[in-house]
Amino acid sequence: MTGVQQYGTGAVLTLAAVLLAALATVVVGSFGVRFARTTSDFLVASRRVGPRMNAAAISGEYLSAASFLGVAGLIAKHGADALWYPVGFTAGYLFLLMFVSAPLRRSGAYTVPDFAEFRLASERLRLLTMVFVVLIVGLYMVPQFQGAGLTLRTILGVPEWLGVAVVGGIVIANVVAGGMRSITFVQAFQYWLKLTAIAIPAIAIAVFFLTEQRPLSEPLPPVVGAETTVNVETDVVVQTETTVTLTMDGAETTLQPGMHSLPAGTQIVLPAGAAVPVIAGAPVNATDWLQPGSGLGTGSGEAGGIALYEVYSLILATFLGTLGLPHVLVRFYTNRTGSLARWTSLIVIGLLAVFYLFPVLLGVLSRVYVPQLLLTGTSDAAVLLLPSSVFAGLGGQMLAALVAAGAIAAFMSTSSGLLVCAAGVLSTDVLRGRVRDFRVSALLAGVTVMVLALFAARLDLSQSVGLVFAVAASTFAPLLVLGIWWRGLTVAGAACGLLAGGLSSLTAVLVTVLGLGPATGWAAALFTHPAAVTVPLAFTTMIAVSFATRASVRPDVARTFARMHVPERFGMVRDRAVERWGGG
Repeated sequence: MTGVQQYGTGAVLTLAAVLLAALATVVVGSFGVRFARTTSDFLVASRRVGPRMNAAAISGEYLSAASFLGVAGLIAKHGADALWYPVGFTAGYLFLLMFVSAPLRRSGAYTVPDFAEFRLASERLRLLTMVFVVLIVGLYMVPQFQGAGLTLRTILGVPEWLGVAVVGGIVIANVVAGGMRSITFVQAFQYWLKLTAIAIPAIAIAVFFLTEQRPLSEPLPPVVGAETTVNVETDVVVQTETTVTLTMDGAETTLQPGMHSLPAGTQIVLPAGAAVPVIAGAPVNATDWLQPGSGLGTGSGEAGGIALYEVYSLILATFLGTLGLPHVLVRFYTNRTGSLARWTSLIVIGLLAVFYLFPVLLGVLSRVYVPQLLLTGTSDAAVLLLPSSVFAGLGGQMLAALVAAGAIAAFMSTSSGLLVCAAGVLSTDVLRGRVRDFRVSALLAGVTVMVLALFAARLDLSQSVGLVFAVAASTFAPLLVLGIWWRGLTVAGAACGLLAGGLSSLTAVLVTVLGLGPATGWAAALFTHPAAVTVPLAFTTMIAVSFATRASVRPDVARTFARMHVPERFGMVRDRAVERWGGG
């Protein structure tokens, strides 16, 4: 971190904006609570959500901390190759539109495990699917809560645990009170709040940049415009291609071209006009940063096979990961029909495409106006610090407050959807499925994730979410694609594929999060970007084992496929009953 904090008027404005965003979330959520009475209300809003409202809610839920903060930070750090994050996050919905959304809704399921049981009639497969839902949701929620702590610490200087507690408390209260009914209104509102909070500062800073007429293509390392103090909070390795003179822990120091280790606790003062040493793995100069091929960190900034592998693995994870995100899939169950689910997907693509224009723009501008973040690698704070770094006085403080409100909305909306998903599967697969069971599950799951967020290691938001996408792409994506489009899938094939893809991708996640793997090279790339290996492994395993056990294919598979693929007007769709869970 840079140690930059706002005081005085800026702190008051920021605190007011954050409180207003939180208050608005509670008020809007309470509107939905009035309509939440039955199990169906809590799980799928009784399937009464229209496509426009649902699309806004899905977009609000999907645009997490990784989108609001992380995308801009990764583009500032890695340049052109990081553009695949927003492209992949959006393009995933095209695959949902074409292959999954309508058949999934026609299945009549209420959760992803419910679909697995519907398709293959196996209680054991349902339980295995439930385990992976809980794991994916937990892995996704932890960085959301951590991002909330980072945000409040950056803008207000409060301890990180306070941000985790505040956001976690509001999310748990909304979900426990009204379930899917409540958060549908909340997430739709928060999409427009986030779009406003990121678009206005991005446009304002872009206009300022154009008036300065500063070129981005100079083959120089990023430089600071004024004397800047940087506090190094974790051990880092930085690189520079020019000689840099700076003050380190009060003593003037000269860094020669090459790699340098900076221990945690180091304070660095960069004089005005000094080139900023860049964290190892990131492009050092603007020429490399503007050109694709430098990779995403594990190739030490060197073009070649590792960089190409990272990019293709990221594409595979983001394109297919969306198909397997359980909190996204559960929202399609809230549509009345399969055709409306397709319309929802189409509208979502448009909403996401508009939103992602602005993090990309802010990522480019961050390298110009807050390059000191590249020294420590904590580029997630770029969006938060940009407004006050560009605009002095009240204008910059107001823009910073608006960004802070959008960031808090990002954490709350995504966390709400994830918690509803976790509570849904726990209450229906572990407990009896009553409203009371849903509320107990939401409370226990939310508190557990809050505790994990306080102690787990923190990665870049988009990097951590990218790893979750890899797990989703390696588990539920093959289950859904093959389950919906291939009659030959068997229970054994589905189970073996889930285990092969899930365990291999989860191993990569644990190695990366715990810092047990190498920092650079092919081994590092395989752990930090596992999808190019684990996704083909999952698909291949499911197909191979299904062929080996083809005698166990369900005899009524034709009827099951007809329910998923025949339009609703022919009357074959049957929603799976909630009464078997014990009613409301």
